[in-house]
Amino acid sequence: MEHGVTGPEHVKPSNSFFGKLAKSTCGPLKAIEVRSHLCDTPNSSPRCTAHITLSVYGRLRSVSRGRYARVWIPDPEEVWKSAELLKDYKPGDKVLQLRLEEGKDLEYCLDPKTKELPPLRNPDILVGENDLTALSYLHEPAVLHNLKVRFIDSKLIYTYCGIVLVAINPYEQLPIYGEDIINAYSGQNMGDMDPHIFAVAEEAYKQMARDERNQSIIVSGESGAGKTVSAKYAMRYFATVSGSASEANVEEKVLASNPIMESIGNAKTTRNDNSSRFGKYIEIGFDKRYRIIGANMRTYLLEKSRVVFQAEEERNYHIFYQLCASAALPEFKTLRLGNANYFHYTKQGGSPVIDGIDDAKEMVNTRQACTLLGISDSYQMGIFRILAGILHLGNVEFASRDSDSCAIPPKHDPLTIFCDLMGVEYEEMAHWLCHRKLATATETYIKPISKLHAINARDALAKHIYANLFNWIVDHVNKALHSTVKQHSFIGVLDIYGFETFEINSFEQFCINYANEKLQQQFNMHVFKLEQEEYMKEQIPWTLIDFYDNQPCINLIEAKMGILDLLDEECKMPKGSDDTWAQKLYNTHLNKCSLFEKPRLSNKAFIIKHFADKVEYQCEGFLEKNKDTVYEEQIKVLKSSKKFKLLPELFQDEEKVISPTSATPSGRVPLSRTPVKPAKARPGQTSKEHKKTVGHQFRNSLHLLMETLNATTPHYVRCIKPNDFKFPFTFDEKRAVQQLRACGVLETIRISAAGFPSRWTYQEFFSRYRVLMKQKDVLSDRKQTCKNVLEKLILDKDKYQFGKTKIFFRAGQVAYLEKIRADKLRAACIRIQKTIRGWLMRKKYMRMRKAAITIQRYVRGYQARCYAKFLRRTRAAIIIQKFQRMYVVRKRYQCMRDTTIALQALLRGYLVRNKYQMMLREHKSVIIQKHVRGWLARVHYRRTLKAIVYLQCCYRRMMAKRELKKLKIEARSVERYKKLHIGLENKIMQLQRKIDEQNKEYKSLLEKMNNLEITYSTETEKLRSDVERLRMSEEEAKNATNRVLSLQEEIAKLRKELQQTQTEKKTIEEWADKYKHETEQLVSELKEQNTLLKTEKEELNRRIHDQAKEITETMEKKLVEETKQLELDLNDERLRYQNLLNEFSRLEERYDDLKDEMNLMVSIPKPGHKRTDSTHSSNESEYTFSSEITEAEDLPLRMEQEPSEKKAPLDMSLFLKLQKRVTELEQEKQSLQDELDRKEEQALRAKAKEEERPPIRGAELEYESLKRQELESENKKLKNELNELQKALTETRSPEVTAPGAPAYRVLLDQLTSVSEELEVRKEEVLILRSQLVSQKEAIQPKNTMTDSTILLEDVQKMKDKGEIAQAYIGLKETNRQSPQDYHMLNEDGELWLVYEGLKQANRLLESQLQSQKKSHENELESLRGEIQSLKEENNRQQQLLAQNLQLPPEARIEASLQHEITRLTNENLFYEELYADDPKKYQSYRISLYKRMIDLMEQLEKQDKTVRKLKKQLKVFAKKIGELEVGQMENISPGQIIDEPIRPVNIPRKEKDFQGMLEYKKEDEQKLVKNLILELKPRGVAVNLIPGLPAYILFMCVRHADYLNDDQKVRSLLTSTINGIKKVLKKRGDDFETVSFWLSNTCRFLHCLKQYSGEEGFMKHNTPRQNEHCLTNFDLAEYRQVLSDLAIQIYQQLVRVLENILQPMIVSGMLEHETIQGVSGVKPTGLRKRTSSIADEGTYTLDSIIRQLNSFHSVMCQHGMDPELIKQVVKQMFYIIGAVTLNNLLLRKDMCSWSKGMQIRYNVSQLEEWLRDKNLMNSGAKETLEPLIQAAQLLQVKKKTDEDAEAICSMCNALTTAQIVKVLNLYTPVNEFEERVLVSFIRTIQLRLRDRKDSPQLLMDAKHIFPVTFPFNPSSLALETIQIPASLGLGFISRV
Repeated sequence: MEHGVTGPEHVKPSNSFFGKLAKSTCGPLKAIEVRSHLCDTPNSSPRCTAHITLSVYGRLRSVSRGRYARVWIPDPEEVWKSAELLKDYKPGDKVLQLRLEEGKDLEYCLDPKTKELPPLRNPDILVGENDLTALSYLHEPAVLHNLKVRFIDSKLIYTYCGIVLVAINPYEQLPIYGEDIINAYSGQNMGDMDPHIFAVAEEAYKQMARDERNQSIIVSGESGAGKTVSAKYAMRYFATVSGSASEANVEEKVLASNPIMESIGNAKTTRNDNSSRFGKYIEIGFDKRYRIIGANMRTYLLEKSRVVFQAEEERNYHIFYQLCASAALPEFKTLRLGNANYFHYTKQGGSPVIDGIDDAKEMVNTRQACTLLGISDSYQMGIFRILAGILHLGNVEFASRDSDSCAIPPKHDPLTIFCDLMGVEYEEMAHWLCHRKLATATETYIKPISKLHAINARDALAKHIYANLFNWIVDHVNKALHSTVKQHSFIGVLDIYGFETFEINSFEQFCINYANEKLQQQFNMHVFKLEQEEYMKEQIPWTLIDFYDNQPCINLIEAKMGILDLLDEECKMPKGSDDTWAQKLYNTHLNKCSLFEKPRLSNKAFIIKHFADKVEYQCEGFLEKNKDTVYEEQIKVLKSSKKFKLLPELFQDEEKVISPTSATPSGRVPLSRTPVKPAKARPGQTSKEHKKTVGHQFRNSLHLLMETLNATTPHYVRCIKPNDFKFPFTFDEKRAVQQLRACGVLETIRISAAGFPSRWTYQEFFSRYRVLMKQKDVLSDRKQTCKNVLEKLILDKDKYQFGKTKIFFRAGQVAYLEKIRADKLRAACIRIQKTIRGWLMRKKYMRMRKAAITIQRYVRGYQARCYAKFLRRTRAAIIIQKFQRMYVVRKRYQCMRDTTIALQALLRGYLVRNKYQMMLREHKSVIIQKHVRGWLARVHYRRTLKAIVYLQCCYRRMMAKRELKKLKIEARSVERYKKLHIGLENKIMQLQRKIDEQNKEYKSLLEKMNNLEITYSTETEKLRSDVERLRMSEEEAKNATNRVLSLQEEIAKLRKELQQTQTEKKTIEEWADKYKHETEQLVSELKEQNTLLKTEKEELNRRIHDQAKEITETMEKKLVEETKQLELDLNDERLRYQNLLNEFSRLEERYDDLKDEMNLMVSIPKPGHKRTDSTHSSNESEYTFSSEITEAEDLPLRMEQEPSEKKAPLDMSLFLKLQKRVTELEQEKQSLQDELDRKEEQALRAKAKEEERPPIRGAELEYESLKRQELESENKKLKNELNELQKALTETRSPEVTAPGAPAYRVLLDQLTSVSEELEVRKEEVLILRSQLVSQKEAIQPKNTMTDSTILLEDVQKMKDKGEIAQAYIGLKETNRQSPQDYHMLNEDGELWLVYEGLKQANRLLESQLQSQKKSHENELESLRGEIQSLKEENNRQQQLLAQNLQLPPEARIEASLQHEITRLTNENLFYEELYADDPKKYQSYRISLYKRMIDLMEQLEKQDKTVRKLKKQLKVFAKKIGELEVGQMENISPGQIIDEPIRPVNIPRKEKDFQGMLEYKKEDEQKLVKNLILELKPRGVAVNLIPGLPAYILFMCVRHADYLNDDQKVRSLLTSTINGIKKVLKKRGDDFETVSFWLSNTCRFLHCLKQYSGEEGFMKHNTPRQNEHCLTNFDLAEYRQVLSDLAIQIYQQLVRVLENILQPMIVSGMLEHETIQGVSGVKPTGLRKRTSSIADEGTYTLDSIIRQLNSFHSVMCQHGMDPELIKQVVKQMFYIIGAVTLNNLLLRKDMCSWSKGMQIRYNVSQLEEWLRDKNLMNSGAKETLEPLIQAAQLLQVKKKTDEDAEAICSMCNALTTAQIVKVLNLYTPVNEFEERVLVSFIRTIQLRLRDRKDSPQLLMDAKHIFPVTFPFNPSSLALETIQIPASLGLGFISRV
């Protein structure tokens, strides 16, 4: 039905009360009539509430806008519209002159009968309040407008209306449900925070704990209003806040029930995509500590008809679509499912898909929830089989045979699949789907049924199966949530359907509205009761209010002969029908009951007037739905299924007897509730119980629910659906007002308005209206002051009442007081403005006058300067003119002169050049003639010479021929020969001599000739070159001649060309002039372009420079950002490590608690034996656990300086590892404890046997002597090997082998180190054994019977089956036999025996290997014998050297041993080098084999070391247990026996001359040291009287002495005891700030000392030479430094938690609520939910309280000597907590978001900053942590109107997230009329500007965040040797060394 308001003429008045308002202070005195009322719609019942009637409805002017009174008028579209009076109302006026907000004028006609005036509108300052009861005028339009403003403008979906929380569905995900919001609401009062579902849940939780009474949260509303989500968030709140009492994660199971119930009980409707189609009441059970232990669920009225039918645009239950979407999964193949559109039961709505919902993914969530709740996979598959069977059953079709019978087609696939899935017979099911059985008194008939009846029967079967499956699942969920622990109390969450009215309303709507009638009645009674209790508490006269009671409507439905009774009666009739039932209704109730009506045009419907509206119900289907008929034969077929075990289980409950008052509709018994006695079952009821009607069951369950609710304290949540289209933040006034009327919100308002709705405490009233009082009116008694003022302000005393603690006002009086207050403030503002404006104008005038005088002075001076400048310029101009004119004349003369000279020069040059050319031509002609003539003469000469030579040759030839002829003739004559031979012989001799001479000459000539040839050849070459040159010159001459000829021709041509050129020159000159002119123009243009280009270039350069600058800046910014990001990553990594460390410490504490509990269990005294606890043992076991965790599992976390990319999976895995490790250690501890008990029993039994055994002292002595000899031989061997190594290294000759980096060198050094350590151990063992033997020989008495050797031998052999270990353990016992006080003489626990046996075993293993090698290498036997001989000799020498070394002090002894070892190794290398000098390959192979042997030996040695360490740890435990037994045995020794004990020789320490900064203590005094220095030390006394860090210095000096003694066991034990002692102190007194601060300071100092004196160069820079001498020499304690660093981190985190717990209660009160600047902010009306008062009482914290606490923290840390950097980090953390908590509360409190509160916050922050300045902590980073709070305060104060303001806000609020900025703007609330609200458009502008900002969507800051802490190295300048130990510490057993 449509609800609307058509006009005021139908409004019916109710009771009224009268009063008068005082006259306005800003206008003429007039009597004012105000009439305020609250009316329902015209067609509703006359339930109008209070009316205020005065004489004139008139001129109430707004303070800021100066307007007339504003009223609300009805409107058919918007329900109510706001309008403003344009004319005063006078009595008798029938029309009001109004103006709407959009500017339209309107005449509003009053009802002539009632003269009803429209309701007044509240002042703007009251609009948008958290509680609707805070409104001055309480009526429907005010409520509707307030909700709309909060929802649309402020985006606030929650509002209080008295005790009701109104929740409007935003249809959008809001970030207001995170765990941070839960933590913010936890522990807060309901009125202190903004309305929220968490506030209601917290109130219920607190009342349950405070009042010891069960609670209920009733969530109601329309479908789609958000009921299910609200209930879900309430349960999440309980699960988060309370936790669970066990490790079963009950809270997770409670939350896991939601997805299961939503999948099987929710569906899509036209109004809601996830509508709950059933009601549920969940009881969450709590134990006595109010932790969740279980839950129970009751369901109501499941909408079964949805299984078989869905309306258009609706869906079936979600589970069916989830199954269809997951049909492709392998496990679902057998279900033979398909698309949802294939099945009849899922396709009828035509909307199988919901936008944004993935059904397959939802199926995964549903299955996970089922698994979490313990529903096994087999049962889950059974559920899915049943659901799939229902889908297939819906596809079964029937074929009609005739009108009365039908049949199913043979082998019908859907039915076949259904039968296969259900495990039933096909024929049997097909038969009973088409037939039914009729039973009479005598016979049974089987009757076929028609097709329509068969379809109905099929659908009924499907509905019945689904309903039983639904009930079965609910039962299993309840079983999973059931707890065996006794329930102490519970909180119930009721999620039930709201009032429903549709076009067609049937049986379901009837039941729903019936339930809402019952709930509304309970709600009205509860509200009325609270109002009455409030008035009685305040002792206010109370008159009963006539409120609407809906009991008649309830009687109409459930009373005798009511609608339900008639319906049940009709269902029992054989031929009952809907029509006959309707007639019975008409006959019974029509015209007899005013709430029952009959529609005019229908005989099958009826109308009921519910409390919310009239609803018309259609009778069709009522009987069928009430009977819920299912054929019994079909059920029997399903029960007969043997293949499917789950199916019969569904129908077992139908056979059980169910009491109507003790069972729910589904037959389930609730987990726990208030005791309600069930009605007894009547005899004979069992057989017919299954026929109980649905209406009867629903009525019984509803009665049970009402009994439960009445036995609890209810809390109400009313969900409102703002629109039907699911649009986010869209408000439909019509729909909203319908729901407000239906859900009872307006009824709450009406009841409140009928009395005194406005309530103020006296202090709040005084604070708000102090401005209306004069100074003389203010008394010390606030109550009397308020009474006096009210009597003057409000003359009608009926308008207010004075209670014990509050003042109660009638409706409208607060608005009147606000008007008076605003007028007073306005007058004060006007006066202040007047004064300030006058002062400003005077200041402005004085400034203007002074400025005018100054301007005049400057103007006159300027004018004088201008005149002087004019004179100077005139004189300068004359001078310039003179010089200019002179310059022009001189320039002209110079130009003429230069032109003349130039012309002369050109002319003269031309003439001279012509003359020169002529002379040059003549000269060249002469040269040419000369050369030609010479050439002709030479030619003539050559011809003549050639002819003469030819003639001579001819003549000479002729003469030679003649001579030849004569000689021929002479030769022919004899005489000639004779003459020739006379003296031939002499001549021959002479010739011979001549020949010799000639030979000599020939040689000389030959030489000369050679020389000449050489010279000739050179000369020839020269001549040839000359000839060639001459030829070349000749050719050149020829060429020159030719050239001359060509030149002459060319000259002729040139002359011609010259003439042509001269003619052309003239033309060219003319053209040149023209060109020059053009060129000049072009040049000018180019110059201009050049200028432009230069400017462009400069511009480009500038741009480039700017871009470069911008790029540089961006790069710098990026660099800074990257640096910041790296720092953030580093901090995140460090924070993650420290969080894991914190978690580790928590687990360690839990482990300690479990261990203590175990010790308590073990420490139960046993008969005949008393066992004392070993603190040392427990400490050591603690440390062992810690070190194992640190080394094995926490190793990757030590890299805290390196940011890691893969962070996400490490936290959880490590956490699980730690948990697993704790469990394993607990089990191991239990097993060891059992083993210890067993050993103790064996020891007791063995002790009894030992008394009977004869003494065996002789065998023990023999064993001791053998052991001594064996030790001496081993010692000799070690000495020999050591000496050989030292000698070889000393006499080294091969640097490549023994170089420091060589492998052999490293191996030998390692061997040297190990051998030297073993040598020292052997020496001590020998000395101890000798002293033992001496003492044993002196005293062999049977009374020294601590004879546990045999027993211990058996125990050790049982533990480890090795003879050596057992023998070593016996030796240890014999060594420790003499006295328990001498254990420290044997290296604490006798580890030397164990080490000796282990090393002996290792030596034996090596010897056996050596023997095998000797057997396999017979060829090297001789060489090895020689080596052995040499080794023997060397051993003798080394033994002598060793004897000498033993006489040296320890420091020199080690050095000498090292030197001997080096010498030995060097000699050995030299020997083998000489041996294999001839064969390098053998030497190389020897080297390789030597290296291999050394590596093998090293590996074997490492294995033996591991074995030794493992055995050490095991023997420690047993040694301590044995020590305890021996202590118990020593108690039985008489004093005489103790006196006879031989005195053991003691070591006398060498006396030091000077103190070395060390402290010496005995081993047995270690526990006393820890006890006096750590456990029982009082920090206050130490901090005041002693130097800071004294315990740390003392502990370090003890560590130094243990290091000096080279006693690793003592160092380890002391450090372990120290760490465990600090942990125990912090565990015992961990909530004391002084204790935690003291030990944080000392732990850091101890850590710094370990670093400062570690010997590392990085830590020794700041040490003095004396301090460097004190560095540790023997041990590297880097691992212990890491352990101490982790301990310091844990202490720091504990310190932060302590100070957080101290500061937490102060922050909100001191920073927000307390008014540091009094009078700035006033208290506004708060309604029913009163918040904590901001007025400072005696117990209220103020800002001074916070500053005093900060001073206390700082002084304590300074007194304890904490590092300054660490103090800065603590202060930064404190300020972060203050800022985060303050900002979080500001974001969740609308009343705190105002301009005045911003001023208060800024003032408070400035005080904190001043504190930082006083303490010199401004550079600690604490101020930066307050930046978000500072910006939030600035945001409250800045202007918020224009786009410029938005830009300024975006740039200013860079430390706030977008969500926080928008939240503050939405919450901004004016406290006074002078402030203005923030417009929605402005907030949208802010959101648009910030949409690109990438920040966290989280609204609140993480107040639990702890910054990662660092411990910068801080060396101490204090000299250790100067430290004195005060006697007050009780450390007299410690001596300085």
